[in-house]
Amino acid sequence: MKNILAEIVAHKKIEVAARKEERSEEVLRQSSAFNRQPFSLREFLQRPDKTGIIAEFKRRSPSKGLINGEATVEAVTGAYCRYGASGLSVLTDEQYFGGSSADLIAARSINQIPILRKDFVIDEYQILEAKAIGADVILLIAECLEAAEVARLAKFADSLGLEVLLEVHSEPQLEKITAHTHLVGVNNRDLITFKVDFNRSCELAPKIPADKVKVAESGISDPAAIVTLKQAGFQGFLIGECFMKESDPAYAFEQFVTTLNALQQKI
Repeated sequence: MKNILAEIVAHKKIEVAARKEERSEEVLRQSSAFNRQPFSLREFLQRPDKTGIIAEFKRRSPSKGLINGEATVEAVTGAYCRYGASGLSVLTDEQYFGGSSADLIAARSINQIPILRKDFVIDEYQILEAKAIGADVILLIAECLEAAEVARLAKFADSLGLEVLLEVHSEPQLEKITAHTHLVGVNNRDLITFKVDFNRSCELAPKIPADKVKVAESGISDPAAIVTLKQAGFQGFLIGECFMKESDPAYAFEQFVTTLNALQQKI
C-alpha cells in the first residue's frame, strides 16, 4: 500500500528548503504578526460559551480528493467563529490539501479566536512561518517525527509563545509527549491507510497525561459523538470534512451546533 504520509513528508522537505531560499528567518521575524500576543487554544477549549470544536477549513485531501472548491476561507471561518467554534484549523499545505499561508492570513484578519496552522511541520522554519502569518498553535504529527524531533520542535514553538498540538494515533506514540506539548490530539484516521476508527480516541484517552488538553480528531460527523467523547475526557474536537463537504459549510456548522446544544441540555 502506498504510504501517503511518507510521500508528503519527502515533498515537504524539498518545499521547505525552497522557501528558506526565498525568505530568510530574519524577514519572517520582522512580520507585523510576529509580535502579536497569541490566543490560547487550551483556554478557549475550556470556555463555557464555546463549543469545544476546532472547526477546519480544508479544500481537499489525499484520501477524498476535492472536498469543496467553492467556499471561501473568509465566509466559512467567519461563520465558524460566529456560531461558537473554540478554534480554527486552517490547512496551509498546497500540494496535497490545496491550502496556503494566504488562507490562514485571511482567517486571522477577521477572527479573534485561536488558529491552528494545519501542516506537516518538520523544521523550525515552519514554526517561524506560523508565527509570522498569525497562527496561535502548531501541529506536530507523532507518526512522522522521532521523539527527539518532537521535543526540539515543541520547545522552539513554546519559546515563541505558540501552543503545540501533538497528534498521536497509537499508544507507543504517547511516549513522545513532552512538557512543551500543550494539547494531545488522537487522530482516529490512520495516516498510512487513511482508514478511520472512531474508537481510537476513547481507547487512548485514559492514557494521556491529565495535565494535557485532549483533542479528538477525524471521523466526527454526529453531534452525539461529542457528548460521548466529553464523557471520555476530551475537551476539543477537530472537525472539518463534516462541514466542508456540504455546499454551505457555514450552515452545516450552525446546524451541527444547534443539535449539539440541544443534546447537551438534555444531560
